[in-house]
Amino acid sequence: MFEDKRILVTGGTGSWGYELVAQLLQFEPREIIVFSRGESSQVAMSRHFDDSRLSFCIGDIRDREALMAACQGMDYVYHLAALKHVPICEDQPYEALKTNVVGTQNVIEAALANKVEKVIYISTDKAANPSNFYGMTKAIGEKLIVYANLLNGPTKFVTVRGGNVLGTNGSVVHLFKSQIRQKGVISMTDMNMTRFFITLRDAISLLFKASIESVGGEIFIITMPTCRIIDLAHVLIEDSGVENVRIVEKGIRPGEKIHEILMSDFESKSTVVYDDQYLVILPTLNIPGLKERYQYCPPVSFSSFSSEYNLMSKDEIRAILRQGGFIK
Repeated sequence: MFEDKRILVTGGTGSWGYELVAQLLQFEPREIIVFSRGESSQVAMSRHFDDSRLSFCIGDIRDREALMAACQGMDYVYHLAALKHVPICEDQPYEALKTNVVGTQNVIEAALANKVEKVIYISTDKAANPSNFYGMTKAIGEKLIVYANLLNGPTKFVTVRGGNVLGTNGSVVHLFKSQIRQKGVISMTDMNMTRFFITLRDAISLLFKASIESVGGEIFIITMPTCRIIDLAHVLIEDSGVENVRIVEKGIRPGEKIHEILMSDFESKSTVVYDDQYLVILPTLNIPGLKERYQYCPPVSFSSFSSEYNLMSKDEIRAILRQGGFIK
């Protein structure tokens, strides 16, 4: 579907963006434009890929006019740009609102004005029953993306809801490895905390699955594994070879949950199992053709999808870290 197409990636200089662009380039697109704020990050990314099909545009999704210009002639838009760190969004909610909500509205309006074929929005497990401002802004973003399918225009809008991606910028894996090496002490918010984890490669596979299969209005979820953060810390300590590493409990930060969920009780009432590995949340809004598209998919047999259950063993955590190249 990407051959000879023009693709815009907002916030494309992050870890997701690097992997997405690397895989997109294999499908012979005509052009990929990375739209982001960081000049230095764009220069580094340009040198990394050194590919004439990859272009860069300095801009902020808060700037509607800049997005309007960037979306001209685009076939697909991957909307990755966001303020994503929970404490920062708690401390500076106005900034999070302008980027994650108003910015998403700008992406929608720019895509519609330029008759983009499809927009794929990247969301988070924190948008399900949100307990912090970041999750709230992403939940509003999801609602806007769903509603956009009812606006007059040819553009289809779809959401992909992910968990924690191993090894991305600011990831707990990098943090723990740095703390082990530099301090010999790991700081943990709560010893009972669990999280969903997915490798970057699998995350991008989900993006492509949603890109190909979606008809607009769905929220795609991959049934990803979960782990105790304390077990993850122990595996990284064992791999490091550093002795006498201590783990110190600091307490939960504002807005943090002990366990995350990928799908709420309310959402389970309209969620179906798609192709075994994926869940699709269908919106309560009546989007023409959407329910018919998934009418033969079985409904989910559980009321919530929590990181508290289906936990990986240490050996399974070790295998997924090895697969991602984070341990030997």
